[in-house]
Amino acid sequence: MFEETEGFDGYVSIEVSPSQAFDHDATVIEARRLWKTVGRPNVMVKVPGTVEGARAIRQLISEGINVNVTLLFAIEAHDRVIEAYIAGLEDRLAAGLPIESLASVASFFVSRVDTEIDKRLNAMAANASGTERDHLLSLRGKAAIANAKLAYRLFQQRFSDARWQRLAAKGAMVQRPLWASTSTKNPAYRDVIYVEQLIGPQTVNTLPPATMDAFRDHGVVARTVDMDLESAEADLAALEKAGIHLAQVTEQLLTEGVASFQRSFDTLLAGISRKTSSLVTS
Repeated sequence: MFEETEGFDGYVSIEVSPSQAFDHDATVIEARRLWKTVGRPNVMVKVPGTVEGARAIRQLISEGINVNVTLLFAIEAHDRVIEAYIAGLEDRLAAGLPIESLASVASFFVSRVDTEIDKRLNAMAANASGTERDHLLSLRGKAAIANAKLAYRLFQQRFSDARWQRLAAKGAMVQRPLWASTSTKNPAYRDVIYVEQLIGPQTVNTLPPATMDAFRDHGVVARTVDMDLESAEADLAALEKAGIHLAQVTEQLLTEGVASFQRSFDTLLAGISRKTSSLVTS
């Protein structure tokens, strides 16, 4: 795929340890090591989109290392890593180095936002009654898609201005939004909602197998990701007015996401260690 698309698709990601998510220097050192060890042009090194991670992303891009920015929940964080990518390309260009072969994606997590906000709305509704209760419950299942659509709007804005056009003229590729966490956690929602509502140009969607099968069976293909933006803004405004502060939610999800990634990473390493030991002793 990488060869057929001339470097547009066909990438495989390898992850910097999540324990380094808030350490710029350690992230850069580990990313360099992974890049050199794998030694393939179609590898992307996964770096969490923390403040420290964004600084590392700029450095890595300037060194010609492909980056998959992970654990993005907030539009502000998305803006930060877009800036890191663009600035890294500018640094590289200023050093007289080529930029046309560099690739990056910004992995924006979707359904987890609804899971957390729905939980908060349910708790608030349990202490409300009548019209107020009905209003709170009506806000469930709307935040995640609205948040992602406004992130895509940011992507369109940042990768169409004069600053970006100067880089594009030198062969730079956009940092594509990658929709992550797109399985439906709530059985009351359509099982392909986080796929159908985020379809559009220059995006990637990482579907779990069950969601992929469901979309093959009954998914509707249409450009949706940049539609109904006024509704998206209204939905987020209504949540804010109701007392659900998206910034607090996304900050919590980032912290929890790093911890979850670390547990998975530790489990992986422990499994490799056990397998290695069994091979040595057998």
